Amino acid sequence: MTDRVLVLNCGSSSVKYRLYDGETVRDSGTVERIGEPGGGPADHVTAVRQILDRLDLDGLGAVGHRVVHGGRRFSEPVLIDDAVLTAIRELVPLAPLHNPANLAGIEVAREALPDVPQVAVFDTAFHHSLPEAAATYAIDRDVAERYGVRRYGFHGTSHAYVSRRTAELLGRPYEALHTITLHLGNGASACAVSGGRSVATSMGMSPLEGLVMGTRSGDLDPTVIFHLRREGGLGVDEIDDLLNHRSGLLGLTGANDMREVLHRRAAGDPAAALAFDVYCRRITGYVGAYYALLGRVDAVTFTAGVGEHSADVRAAALAGLDRLGIAVDPARNADAGDRVISPDGAEVSVCVIGTDEEREIARESRAVAATAG
Repeated sequence: MTDRVLVLNCGSSSVKYRLYDGETVRDSGTVERIGEPGGGPADHVTAVRQILDRLDLDGLGAVGHRVVHGGRRFSEPVLIDDAVLTAIRELVPLAPLHNPANLAGIEVAREALPDVPQVAVFDTAFHHSLPEAAATYAIDRDVAERYGVRRYGFHGTSHAYVSRRTAELLGRPYEALHTITLHLGNGASACAVSGGRSVATSMGMSPLEGLVMGTRSGDLDPTVIFHLRREGGLGVDEIDDLLNHRSGLLGLTGANDMREVLHRRAAGDPAAALAFDVYCRRITGYVGAYYALLGRVDAVTFTAGVGEHSADVRAAALAGLDRLGIAVDPARNADAGDRVISPDGAEVSVCVIGTDEEREIARESRAVAATAG
């Protein structure tokens, strides 16, 4: 096969695509506001067809598809056939907003490019190395088994890419490094990586658990749900919508973009100041907890939109952790690009690295297609 790979990353209302020749990006773009009134294409099928029609796909060696939820079945990228497609469809109840969009991209690409290997790369796969003690919720085990209740974790391609790039940036063997990666975007998650293996992660059965996010609450006492149902009369779907789409930064401030929250905070808005503190305090707690789980931390790495671009968040999230050897140099924190932002001689390297999930998907898809061919 050739090194030419197309990556399709179908989100709930967008499709990001990249066409690679080896490590070189030949074409890329994002189709947004899919299905929104006055927005983009009517659905994901239409969007993907438009993308395929405009690209030069001669000599394509593989198409890599991001699939959000692989359940317990998929622990690594796989060549897509009818059985894999059926299995992904059966996992829709675990990712109702994402797996249908992923399936649409796969089905259109298989129809348009029947002779090109199609590869599924799962967000959850990197976290299959979680110890059972990390993946297991303390509920009735028969109920958990019957309904697939366990921690699956997400953002796996990002955590895999960034933890490996951290080792490269530091010039240290990946298999010897203990790293805490912080993927801070509109969705946000933390991951403890030991020797290239995920051993703890903040997202759980769904992407709702863990850190405070743009519109998601993150960690929450389950009693809140019962209380809203019993005392407020809210239905299950209303509560689902509240916690996934009207909480997090949006629920606290009315804005889901950290840049706007920071602007309002600087202007003296108390709601924005509180939201910032809640957001950063949650990150601090996870870093401390993962330090204890790992026993030794070599690096803490920030990535994704907020993690890469907000010096204020990075500084506040790690404030007070000096006794653990974690500190941020203000001048380095203010710079740009992939870099170390901790002081010289710090026990723990604090890094900023731009994530590249599409490049990771291309790399893994190329490897699977080569094995199959």
